[in-house]
Amino acid sequence: MDNKVYIEVYLPAAGKSFDVQIPLSLKIWEIISLLSNAIAEFSDGCFSPSQQTTLCDRKTGAILNLNITAEELGIRNGSKLMMI
Repeated sequence: MDNKVYIEVYLPAAGKSFDVQIPLSLKIWEIISLLSNAIAEFSDGCFSPSQQTTLCDRKTGAILNLNITAEELGIRNGSKLMMI
C-alpha cells in the first residue's frame, strides 16, 4: 500500500489552489500526468495541460526533477507546489 500525502497545488492560470492527495512512490512526471487532467477539469477552462506542464516548489519557484519520486524530493503533508 502506497504512503500518500496531501499537498496544495496552486494554479496561477486560474488563481486557485487545489488540495490533492498523491502517492509518495510516484515519480514527479507521473504525478503531473495524474494531476494535470483533473486540475484542467476543475479550473473551468483556465488551464490546458501540455507537454511543457511542470510542477514547481511554490515558495522558491524551483522546477521539480521529473525523474525522482515525491518521497525522494521530501514532499510531505502540507507541501505547497505550483503547476505551470
